[in-house]
Amino acid sequence: MRYQITGMHIDIGDALQTHVRTELDEIMGKYAGRPTDAQVVFSKAAHEYVCEATIHLSTGLTAQAKAKATEIYAAFDGCADKMEKQLRRYKRRLKDHHQARSAPVEVGAASSYILAADDGAEEPAELQPVIVAEMETRIPTLSVGEAVMQMELAGAPVLVFKNEKGDGLNVVYKRDDGNVGWIDPAAQSG
Repeated sequence: MRYQITGMHIDIGDALQTHVRTELDEIMGKYAGRPTDAQVVFSKAAHEYVCEATIHLSTGLTAQAKAKATEIYAAFDGCADKMEKQLRRYKRRLKDHHQARSAPVEVGAASSYILAADDGAEEPAELQPVIVAEMETRIPTLSVGEAVMQMELAGAPVLVFKNEKGDGLNVVYKRDDGNVGWIDPAAQSG
């Protein structure tokens, strides 16, 4: 597995990097099988250290976790615990999807924009939003079950994906009532 362990305005020593690799190798060995790469970023927010980890699995799914603590090792350990809980919860589903899928998840590219927040102070002269940033976003081709699992693994409130049973874009999202919603525009085209 490839590792990218960095610190934002923090010096990351060899001992911490070794600890991160050892712990993640152990977790991935138990639950994920064949991860491809991991990014771990340490930063500092006020008096706390923040650890954010993203692991890309060979199935095409991504697991993410984030934790804070007053000590840098404790921040990583909290992040690793969250990652382990996620992967333990989805181990059977990850294994089933991986065995059913002969090739990694296909990923398409799309543009993603960040729009300026509307402060509501005055009526805008035109209805065009102000674009603050433009990025490239990955849109995976997944089954609905895989999309729900990916959304939950990433801790995201919504996931846009290309449905593998059709050519259209679909959306899964967390509803306020705790259930998961699924938008399939192709289902209404008949």
